[in-house]
Amino acid sequence: MPPALYAHRLGRAYGPDSSAAALDRALEQPFDGLETDCCLTADGELTLLHDPLLDVGTTVSGWAHERTAAQIRAGRLRHRDGTPSDERPLLLDELLELAPPGATLQLEVKAHADPALARRTVRALCERLRDDPARERTEVISFWSGACELAAELGFRTRVVVIADYRIHALAAWARRVGLHGVCVEHFLLSGALVATLRAFGLSVTTGTVNYTALLDPLLPLGLDAVTSDSPHELRGALSRARGALPLAA
Repeated sequence: MPPALYAHRLGRAYGPDSSAAALDRALEQPFDGLETDCCLTADGELTLLHDPLLDVGTTVSGWAHERTAAQIRAGRLRHRDGTPSDERPLLLDELLELAPPGATLQLEVKAHADPALARRTVRALCERLRDDPARERTEVISFWSGACELAAELGFRTRVVVIADYRIHALAAWARRVGLHGVCVEHFLLSGALVATLRAFGLSVTTGTVNYTALLDPLLPLGLDAVTSDSPHELRGALSRARGALPLAA
């Protein structure tokens, strides 16, 4: 069975990163899931921004955790060429209202060089989702191992993101011991042996952003659970033309 396809940053090929415009276009066709980043604000809200440093992706300056949600939302998201758009940053609450009921939500915890902030972000995220129907279809993902451990401890499905292929057996053993659901491995590091090791520990395996069919071709035999893409509809279309229609994941 082909992997599920998730819209990376809500479908960044369709609008500014994690914007309502990108999400609107993603919603025009069926898809399996949404991936976006979460940053904690000074007043405890969760805003959907790839970069905690606001200067990078918005017209606001400073760090997300130093600004209130209102201050951040007063700014505008930037296009990929750096020019300002008409889109304002979204809050997690808005995504929970707009996301289709059956779509998986991958929420990546961001905190630049600050593991304590990553853990605070996880606590806020898990508290917000504790009694929400979306909890059952949400994965908390992060490069921060401590943040992943805390999310698992709080009872959430959790996936650590890795960008190295060394000591995978030790990583898999740790992930299983602390209760992680899975591992997200960058696509250029994946191999049959690596996936088999993770699978042997009962871990789900997904991969990072893939935007070209040629990059996905060698990954299909590995039986991945999901792939994220900036343009999931186009990637599915290319695969459908090459191999026949791909069924949507349940």
